[in-house]
Amino acid sequence: MSNKILVADDEPAIRESLGYALRREGFEVTEVEDGDEALAEGRAGGYDLVILDVMMPEQSGLDVCRSLRAESDVLIVMLTAKDAEIDRVLGLELGADDYVTKPFSIAELTSRIRALLRRRELDRSSVQSLVKTIGSLKIDLSRHEVGVHEKLVHLTPSEFKVLALLAEEPERVFTRRQIMEHLWSSIYVGDERACDVHISSLRRKIEQDPSHPERIITVRGVGYKLVPA
Repeated sequence: MSNKILVADDEPAIRESLGYALRREGFEVTEVEDGDEALAEGRAGGYDLVILDVMMPEQSGLDVCRSLRAESDVLIVMLTAKDAEIDRVLGLELGADDYVTKPFSIAELTSRIRALLRRRELDRSSVQSLVKTIGSLKIDLSRHEVGVHEKLVHLTPSEFKVLALLAEEPERVFTRRQIMEHLWSSIYVGDERACDVHISSLRRKIEQDPSHPERIITVRGVGYKLVPA
């Protein structure tokens, strides 16, 4: 699926040449010629990136940038006059992700757009990797939150740490000693059966029937594994 880009510039030559070049690169492009159109389209169009000329009729690009940034995290690139240093500073302070001075190379602008989109995709992938979904169990590692069937479950820090370990590799069997050493963050020399207490407590919170667990499975003589359920 191609990325959607909005180009807002009151100069037809720039707007049309930029739109043409971006379409050739595989982007889906919409062109508008003033600030009011840019704001309305930016709010409604589901765009991945918006290119705003600073000097436009109705509303300036800076005004549109301010409004869009207050409502979404859409990527914003400002087009500014070569000597308008104040516009560049204001644009970045208002939340623009990049700026390009006129006259500009379309090849350079296209390259910067691709770099911004790649970085956004990497950021999203990084966030997604912090959320583990195993069947109907959802573990948000960054927020330390656990949900079962979309219902939030409160775990103690120790319970969460044990569950996070099991979730690192679903279906893998972790020994009791491995679980306790992870919990203590050191070599564990105590009774490994203490692990059973933590597992039992965890099951009471995430299993429909803790006496017949379907998520945290006992592997007799070895330890435990987490499976989708």
